[in-house]
Amino acid sequence: MTTPSIASLDTRLITIPLVRPWGEAVRELHVIATRVRDSDGGTGHGFSWTPTIGAHAVEQMLAHDIADFARGRDADPSIWHDAWAHLHEAGSGGVTTIALAGLDLALWDLAARRAGTSVTDLIGRRHDALPAYGSGVNLHYAQDELVAQVTRWVEQGFRAVKIKVGSPDLARDVARVAAVREVLGAERRLMIDANQRWDLDAATRATERLAEFSPDWIEEPLRADDIAGHAELRRRIDVPVALGENLHTIHRFRDAIDAGAVDVVQPNIVRVGGITPFLEIADLARERGTRLAPHLLPELSSQLAYCLPEETWVEDVEDAGFAQLGALAEPTGLSIEDGTARGGPVLGLGLRFT
Repeated sequence: MTTPSIASLDTRLITIPLVRPWGEAVRELHVIATRVRDSDGGTGHGFSWTPTIGAHAVEQMLAHDIADFARGRDADPSIWHDAWAHLHEAGSGGVTTIALAGLDLALWDLAARRAGTSVTDLIGRRHDALPAYGSGVNLHYAQDELVAQVTRWVEQGFRAVKIKVGSPDLARDVARVAAVREVLGAERRLMIDANQRWDLDAATRATERLAEFSPDWIEEPLRADDIAGHAELRRRIDVPVALGENLHTIHRFRDAIDAGAVDVVQPNIVRVGGITPFLEIADLARERGTRLAPHLLPELSSQLAYCLPEETWVEDVEDAGFAQLGALAEPTGLSIEDGTARGGPVLGLGLRFT
């Protein structure tokens, strides 16, 4: 049977106010909703996402370079590699892969709808439920507010949480992590995320000091591009290193793993270019024996985590899911209750924006 061709790719830039700001300068998120139509009249919906920077550039790349490339080609996710090669002149990752996710997600949605099933079941479901962890963009919170947030997560049944570190004064981080560990007790997991705020020596000092609170990992302690620095830090400390939300291609993930820079890889499905490259990165991590934890976007990440053979944690940022923000045209079917992610769309990707 002949695969229908792509007839059109439409885009729409959406601004979504945050209920709980991620900082003084981060009060909204940006989504570029995409719609693919094929030559048989089928429709698939996807999106690209960028919290603060680059939304207009992403939309323009989708509306022009990617749409022009895609028109007339097979309406199938298998065109991803040709599309990436076409865009490579403008950069191998970053704006190019973030934009490319808008096409890839829409094509997966279309393929699943054509098959009358969900994207998860089209790929191959391995799980019906997975553990989730509470996460917050909370470095700017007062300590009492941070403790209250972690207390909510404990009351909601989360067995692991992630908080931000990287204060100018290390003593502030120590006091906050100590207070959070007291709320969690010894049996719950604690992850800490520095969001690229330290240099190598500062990261060494901070992680050695915070190690007494038994963090499950230290996330992005250095600039994400500094693979050599992360490798050296990993040699210096005993806390596992997590990295990947700001890596954009399988090549950079391979570099990080093979350089000994990372224990936990964290691809963001949109930033790496969509479902197609994410699945390849997941295969790479499995081959190398490296733990994988998808970054953010639980309504999307959960659908792919259900397909992976290993138990994979789903990140749930408080008050930041698309459903919680009132941004979706219809429920996805995902529920995160008692620290567990269950459910999801029954048809396609199930992510259409209002």
